Amino acid sequence: MRVTTTAALIAAMATWMLCAMPATVSAHCDSLDGPVVRAAQQALDTRNVSQVLIWVGAGDEAEIRAAFDQTLAVRGLNARAKALADRYFFETVVRVHRAGEGAPYTGLKPAGLNLGPAIPAADRALADGSPDAVLRLLAGKMEAGLHMHFEAAFSAKNWKAGDVDAGRRFVKAYVEYIHYVEQLHEAMGAAVHGHFDDKMPSARW
Repeated sequence: MRVTTTAALIAAMATWMLCAMPATVSAHCDSLDGPVVRAAQQALDTRNVSQVLIWVGAGDEAEIRAAFDQTLAVRGLNARAKALADRYFFETVVRVHRAGEGAPYTGLKPAGLNLGPAIPAADRALADGSPDAVLRLLAGKMEAGLHMHFEAAFSAKNWKAGDVDAGRRFVKAYVEYIHYVEQLHEAMGAAVHGHFDDKMPSARW
């Protein structure tokens, strides 16, 4: 498989899988061990709000800065106050982050959720400095899906004239096969939108 083809497959399958698993992606951003809460925790531990400002839009900086200052003022009182203040800050950051995605906030999710294979593989790839493992995962999934739909359509295409039930089975398999290929092709050329699109905030380090 050529590099250009594999790169296109990555883009296609990544876009498709993200669209197909909104709840899973949401859990990745909403969970207590997800990247948004980790950034919020680092910001509090280092007293450096810029650690978490990158996860919200520039227009939301004031709200996050205010919540950050309030949290720091309270969390030093005692252990219970620290836990409550930290939770408040985590919820505020995740809520604002989700609003920046145009998505509702449904509360913080527990740590250790099953995110499936794609998201952990994508995170590991960034840590390892190579997308090869993600490529193998996505290409394998695409290849298996294509073969499944192709074989279903191919095996049903020689139906006998007059056998309406067999003809309908072919039409069903054919439509699913064509739609699968069409969606893959469209995803390869689709833009992948970020959380803030063209309004990314400037981090203050």
